[in-house]
Amino acid sequence: MQFDVAKIAKEFGLSVDQVTTVVGDLGIDVAKGKFETDEETYELVKLELADQAPAGDSADTLVFQPGRTPRDIAGALGVADKDVLTTLIKKFKQMKTLTTVLDDDLVEKLVAEYGKKVRWGAAEAPKPKPAAVATPKQGAVKRPPVVTIMGHVDHGKTSLLDYIRKANVVKGEFGGITQHIGAYQVTLPEGVITFLDTPGHAAFTAMRARGAQVTDIAILVVAADDGIMPQTIEAISHAKNAGVPIIVAVNKIDKPEANPDRILQQLTAHDLIPEAYGGSTITCNVSAVTGEGVPQLLEMILLQADIMELKADPRAEFEGVVIEAKLERGRGPVATVLVEQGTLKVGDTVLVGHTYGRLRAMTDWAGNKVKEAPPSMPVEILGLDEVPGAGEKAVWSKDEKSAREIAETRSEDARVKAYMPQKKRVTLRDIRNHATEGDIKDLNLIIKADVQGSLEAVRGLIDKLKHPEVNVKVIQGGVGPITEGDILLATATGAIAVGFNVKPDTRAKAEAERMKIEIRTYTIIYELIEDIEAALKGMLEPKFEQVHQGTVEIRAVFKLTKAGKVAGCHVTEGKILRNSKARVTRGKDIVFEGDIESLRNVKQDVREMTYGQDCGLRFTGWEDFKEGDIVEAYELVQID
Repeated sequence: MQFDVAKIAKEFGLSVDQVTTVVGDLGIDVAKGKFETDEETYELVKLELADQAPAGDSADTLVFQPGRTPRDIAGALGVADKDVLTTLIKKFKQMKTLTTVLDDDLVEKLVAEYGKKVRWGAAEAPKPKPAAVATPKQGAVKRPPVVTIMGHVDHGKTSLLDYIRKANVVKGEFGGITQHIGAYQVTLPEGVITFLDTPGHAAFTAMRARGAQVTDIAILVVAADDGIMPQTIEAISHAKNAGVPIIVAVNKIDKPEANPDRILQQLTAHDLIPEAYGGSTITCNVSAVTGEGVPQLLEMILLQADIMELKADPRAEFEGVVIEAKLERGRGPVATVLVEQGTLKVGDTVLVGHTYGRLRAMTDWAGNKVKEAPPSMPVEILGLDEVPGAGEKAVWSKDEKSAREIAETRSEDARVKAYMPQKKRVTLRDIRNHATEGDIKDLNLIIKADVQGSLEAVRGLIDKLKHPEVNVKVIQGGVGPITEGDILLATATGAIAVGFNVKPDTRAKAEAERMKIEIRTYTIIYELIEDIEAALKGMLEPKFEQVHQGTVEIRAVFKLTKAGKVAGCHVTEGKILRNSKARVTRGKDIVFEGDIESLRNVKQDVREMTYGQDCGLRFTGWEDFKEGDIVEAYELVQID
């Protein structure tokens, strides 16, 4: 729709310059006294104009609420910001910034210098600006969808992204890209799409685990000549648990051995029913080599986005999330930020976790310098004092002083928290208590097994478990060891990792310990099921793990009149403690398992003996030891 600036100015009793300024501040271009916009945005224009000149006031009267700044006054007068600052200095000897709140008397005198009068609005009931409205946001407008591409390795995720990028950017722009910022935008006649160029579902869920849910739509890439693979199944689990719509791109249809129909059949086994089979899952046959089907895929993305009615308020205070960050020589801390709400501008002060800074520069994904970034636009920013973490929330701050104070407080809180005992997440042992208190309603499990048959057997038995207060859900199942990716998913979903005939790998163990995620491993299927059933009933006994301490060899047997038999020993490895548990082996047979009653060195009782030392041992209730017996000392440590 097209609107005439002169007519609008007359309607609201404002000058043409004032109307042009208001329209320009909303990001709308004015050409030859006219501008084009949609009805929703025009309502926002009218709201801003009405706020400046309510009906009944003349064009010479400006209506203000108390607490105005030089920037507010410049906008109302329709003059440049620097002109107002110059007037303050020359006429009133006042050195102010654009965001300094001025005294009401000074505002009246300043406005009078431009031949205008001030009428103060009712302070007790000020009209809220669109940026301050929470629900619904009056300035909310349609925004581009944010898309992540996931799938099995070698199924063509990167090739598909590269083809989309090359085929849908302005000519000459792609070749001018000088840096990678982890995200980019594609402009089509029907709209804009933002792609997150992540390594896959692991990075996708890692951000979710840190509290950042930035993806609107997930594209699942499946090779038509290969089919659904383990990583494909993992990607489906990650996308489903994030609650985002899934569009399936059946890739490599240009190959002679491609069989897209087989892929559609396989999808049904994972609760993704294609539209061709009467379901709701959108599927597109594509080729990242020839480009066949890619336009239809992009069209489906925009169609899905329309159905979701994705909106954001470009007039609200800026909110965003860090996609990636690094420290570059000569540039300092550099972060890629995706704008979620509001508009990010060069010169804004931004607070990100425990770091902050005033933005010196911004570049888009193609390396072009930009002055502002609207919702769903990824930009690389310079000006932070430290490198933030991926997934950190970024917000606007009114000034550097306030941002610094908040950042320092957060840093101090983080230091204190690091020394405090961390609260454990949900475990099988306390699941019943959580359910009774209403904290949780689902027991989420990640099941890993040695073979597919074992996995299906475990899932089948778990599906039969019923409880009135807790719903047992297997959010992901797979074959192979428990991996770091499984722990990331468990972190994001509050799940427990369960292994049947498999163990966690080293990185998974470290991540689970860091994030306090429980890992349970079993070799007998019924023990696994019984533990879950017992947990639901609140009857699960503590689980202990044997931690090896040391090994001792019995080299002599002494018979004492009062004390009975004593084993003369030599510590061959580690250490042995007075209250250790002991397992005595003779050849391949275990001849005793119990407690160490006393530990002596010569005639003195001692607490422990270490490698290379000699000692005397007595066992609780057992004296049938012989020379050559091996004593293994250990302790029982509760692991849940």
